[in-house]
Amino acid sequence: MSRVEQIWFTRCPVPTATGLAYKLGWLDEEFRDDGIVISTLQEVGGELARHHYDHELPTLIREGGNLMALPARAHGAPTRLVGLTWIDEWQTILVRPGSGISAPEHLKGRRLALPAFRAADLAENRRGRSIARGMSLAGYKGALASVGLTFDDVRFVEVGSRGPRELRSKGSNNLIGQWEGIEPLIRGEVDAVYAKGAAAAHLARQYGAQVGIDLDKLPERRFRVNNGTPRPITVHEDFLENHFDLLVRFLYQTLRAAEWAATNLERLRKILQEETRTDAESVSAAYRDGFHLSLAPDLSPERVELFRQQKNFQLVHGFLDRDFDYDAWVDHRPLEAARSAAAYRASRSEGSSRRRGRPPELVTPLPAAGGPPN
Repeated sequence: MSRVEQIWFTRCPVPTATGLAYKLGWLDEEFRDDGIVISTLQEVGGELARHHYDHELPTLIREGGNLMALPARAHGAPTRLVGLTWIDEWQTILVRPGSGISAPEHLKGRRLALPAFRAADLAENRRGRSIARGMSLAGYKGALASVGLTFDDVRFVEVGSRGPRELRSKGSNNLIGQWEGIEPLIRGEVDAVYAKGAAAAHLARQYGAQVGIDLDKLPERRFRVNNGTPRPITVHEDFLENHFDLLVRFLYQTLRAAEWAATNLERLRKILQEETRTDAESVSAAYRDGFHLSLAPDLSPERVELFRQQKNFQLVHGFLDRDFDYDAWVDHRPLEAARSAAAYRASRSEGSSRRRGRPPELVTPLPAAGGPPN
C-alpha cells in the first residue's frame, strides 16, 4: 500500500460541506502534520479537470452533481457512494412576464426549451456531461408529475449546444452557457425554460425573465429530484479500501463544517459568493429557507431511495450506458465512522471543559482544528 502524499477533491459551484471545510482551512489543517497536501481540481484545471467527470484519479473525493457521478459508475469508474446531501437551490421554470404560467398545470400544451446533447458528449459516449439537458428534463418531469401530467402533454423545442453570443456579450461572465434556453425564451421561441442556482438567478434578473414555477415549493421531494438533489459524495475504491482512515478524517471535517454553517449564515453567504462566482443578491435568492441547517451528508433510507429514482431516470433517458448494481455501490462505513469520530471528539472536548471548570456550552462541539472567527 503506497503512502498518500496528496488528496484531491472536487465540488460543483454550489453550497457543499466539502467546499466549506476547504475554504475554512480545516482540510489543510487536518492533514498538514501527515505531510499530505489537499488539492482541488477547480484550482489546477488543465488535464486533471476531466477527473471531475470520469473519477479516474485514485485519491479523489467528489461532492458534485449526479449527472456525472452516475454515468461515470455506469461507464465502469471504480467508485463508491459514501454520502448524499440535499440542498434546495432555486430550481425554477423561467417564463416571460405576462406569460400566464404560474403553476405546473399551466405547462400543458406549452413549448419547453430542451438543451441538445453536446456533440462531443455523443461522439465520446459521455452523455452525462450534457448536464443542462439532464437537469431540464428532470425539472420538467417533476413539475408535470406533481399535477398528473407527462411529457406527452407538452412540446419540447431543442435548443443549441453553444452559448448565445448576444447574451454573452452583455457581461454575463459566461454563465449563460449552461442555460441556453434563456435566449430563445426572450425571443419568444419557447414559453418556458428550466434553470437553477445562483448563476441562473443572476441571469434571470439581468435579462428580465421571471419565475413562473418555483420547483423548490413542490409538495414532495420526489418531484424535486434532479442533478443536485440528492448530490452524491463519491470516492475511488482504491482510496476507500486502502486509506479508509484518511477518508474518515476528510468526512469528519465536512460534518464539522456543516455544523459550523448552521450558526454562521452571513459568513457562509460570503463564502458562497466565491464558490458560486456570483453576487450577494443571487446567493440570497438561490439559497434560502434554512438551507444552511442541512449541509451535512448522510445515507438515510429516504435519500438513498430518492437517488435510486434519479439513477432510474437517467437510465430511461439515455444518460447511462447501462444499469449497474446500485445497492452494492452504496457504502455506509466511512460516514458512520466519521460520525463516531465526531461524537468522540465532542465528548473529549466536553470532558476537558468540565475538568477545567468551564461550562460545556462554551466549547465548540467539534473542535479538532480550531474554529474560524465568526
